[in-house]
Amino acid sequence: MAEAGCSNERLTNGELNEKEKDLDDGTEEKKEFVAPAVGMEFESYDDAYNYYNCYAKEVGFRVRVKNSWFKRNSREKYGAVLCCSSQGFKRIKDVNRLRKETRTGCPAMVRMRLADSKRWRVLEVMLEHNHSLGAKIYRPVKKVSTGNKRKSLSSSDAEGRTIKLYRALVIDSEGNGNSSLKARDVMNFSELPDQLNLKRGDAQAIYNYFCRMQLTNPNFFYLMDLNDEGHLRNVFWVDARSRASCGYFGDVVYIDNTYLSSKFEIPLVAFVGTNQHSQSVLLGCGLLAGETTESYIWLFKAWITCMSSCSPQTIITDRCRTLQTAIAEVFPRAHHCFGLSHIMKRVPEKLGGLRHYDAIKKAFMKAVYETLKVIDFEVAWGFMVQRFGVGDHDWLQSLYEDRVRWAPVYLKDTVFAGMSAARPGEILNPFFERYVHKQTPLKEFLDKYELALQKKHKEETIADIESRSIGPVLKTRCSFELQLSKLYSKEIFKKFQFEVEEMYSCFSTTQIHVDGPNIIFLVKERVLGESNRREIRDFEVLYNRSAGEVRCICSCFNFYGYLCRHALCVLNFNGVEEIPCKYILQRWKKDYKRLYIPDHSSNDVDSTDHMQWFSQLYRSALQVVEEGVISLEHYSVALEAFEESLNRVREVEEKQA
Repeated sequence: MAEAGCSNERLTNGELNEKEKDLDDGTEEKKEFVAPAVGMEFESYDDAYNYYNCYAKEVGFRVRVKNSWFKRNSREKYGAVLCCSSQGFKRIKDVNRLRKETRTGCPAMVRMRLADSKRWRVLEVMLEHNHSLGAKIYRPVKKVSTGNKRKSLSSSDAEGRTIKLYRALVIDSEGNGNSSLKARDVMNFSELPDQLNLKRGDAQAIYNYFCRMQLTNPNFFYLMDLNDEGHLRNVFWVDARSRASCGYFGDVVYIDNTYLSSKFEIPLVAFVGTNQHSQSVLLGCGLLAGETTESYIWLFKAWITCMSSCSPQTIITDRCRTLQTAIAEVFPRAHHCFGLSHIMKRVPEKLGGLRHYDAIKKAFMKAVYETLKVIDFEVAWGFMVQRFGVGDHDWLQSLYEDRVRWAPVYLKDTVFAGMSAARPGEILNPFFERYVHKQTPLKEFLDKYELALQKKHKEETIADIESRSIGPVLKTRCSFELQLSKLYSKEIFKKFQFEVEEMYSCFSTTQIHVDGPNIIFLVKERVLGESNRREIRDFEVLYNRSAGEVRCICSCFNFYGYLCRHALCVLNFNGVEEIPCKYILQRWKKDYKRLYIPDHSSNDVDSTDHMQWFSQLYRSALQVVEEGVISLEHYSVALEAFEESLNRVREVEEKQA
């Protein structure tokens, strides 16, 4: 079996049985073998023949070889057409024979050829028959040729071998040579008896959608996991734009299992990041049969297969033990955190029935959002537990045990890129929030999926244009504001600008401790407290002039990716007029995608890896497309460049002819 992440061409080795059962009338279960499609690839001609023969047996027709092509010298087969046994018509000299006429000129066929990858690829498919199909046909599968030095297989053995061969169905147009995940490894996670709860026609709808996307979306990837009975269990897919986005914004990933854990009609799990405009971007999707560790491991490894250049620093999820176990196994180096907004959302449900609920909630919020040091959090939590007698509350106990994964005071060294939700009222919204409700059927979701991505892409394009063409209005005379107004995207600058404005609520920046080159400053700030009354809070800021380092105890930079008002006050106090480069994240710049090309090095090009060439050319072309939609002038230049490039490439082909 080929490595799942290492194919040199698009490949599909698989079968998909769909369980269709009418619960009302008690009809028998009906299985459907996945129909052949353009782009499928097989390890050998015999594998391809056995697959088509199994498909024909399930549908109810017989197969014969219409044509075969061989190389002149070696007699090695390099092309073939397999067709329905009813193809063509009886020859004129045979018309008067008594044998019953079975040929009807049936057009059903598959044409395949040996590709550069040394696999057999399906080039043309006709599925329609012009005659009635019979019951399932049980006919011995073509025996494996002796040239392959394999033992002959009986009908049942050959069918079993074929089903096993197509257990993992993979399509990868990029073909990454760095992946360590093999298709057989994917199969190893298929030991559970679970299967997706699909309605009639859902499995075929999924497969048809994937085939269509594979043909229309150059860098589309999908993977299916089937259980031992051949039923669809888990699915993963990612479109070309999402794959590209992962290279840019895959440092912090939110794994959203809201639809699965909340028992929606579609058991969806989404990989979500955030772009340079603080907009959510999709990095991949999956459908899982259930919330099991094995299913999550399969999904994460599938994601890694097509995102080999993406290694998340931080992964955010809901509190879930199965997720925690799976992430620890697949992403051992990532910092796994629980989404604070998910926890706060459950407070009314978990604590609402307690006496003095309002007071408990207030103490809980104070411990979570207002403590700046671990010792302060511990004291505040202990006060809440002791005063209200909730030490034996199961949910609060489990929260406290997991505090290092969700309480902001413990996560100050973790990079969140704005997805921390570390302030009151901030939430992590599901990516498909406005497109999916609890009863949304799968077929409808596949349509809404594309609509959602189109809308998100349109919003990103508009934000790109506004960031580059409309200069922000400055509100202060601070040099920091002017500096970053030229660099940050519109939305990120707006957030940073608020920090600059709030510098005026800070006062009394004083030096309180010196430790070699490190100086600790105390910055006082007037903040809104209870009943909107102004309170004074103290913030400690470490400053090292020689290293150009400034760190505030509020850890705004790690949580949101830009310096806070307290750090800016210390820089200003020390006469610094420009923010050090290390505190200006590339991912927030308005021209980030133009300046940074992930995993794109022409020096490392494999002279034999055609799919690596494709991948790098695609990413470069995508950059031109991103730039080309800024204005009509940009569009004209980009289109002209594409036409010129195409002509130059054709000139090379003509010279070699």
